[in-house]
Amino acid sequence: MLEKLFGSKTAEIVLMYLFVFQEGYPTEISRIFSIPLNMIQKQLFKFEEGGMLVSRLRGKVRIYQWNPRYPFLNEVKKLLERNFEYLPEFIKEKYYRQRTRPRRRDKK
Repeated sequence: MLEKLFGSKTAEIVLMYLFVFQEGYPTEISRIFSIPLNMIQKQLFKFEEGGMLVSRLRGKVRIYQWNPRYPFLNEVKKLLERNFEYLPEFIKEKYYRQRTRPRRRDKK
């Protein structure tokens, strides 16, 4: 829904992912949404250059998260929150409710 506002579908996907999970790395976002890695990396770099995101290295992986000093952070998050409310439930289940821990060994 915010594709036109942010300039591309990739930008919307990256921001929505970070809104839900608070941090992420390019390979993970690329894998979940089946988007080429370089498109995700370019978008994250643009947002970092604009001051909306910050990154840090965790081992060899660059992790991106919101920049708490960004002056419009609350407004951007409110917009993304509103967008999340209007997403169909099957999209929320497919992309934004990922398991973060393994299943029990004996569970099917």
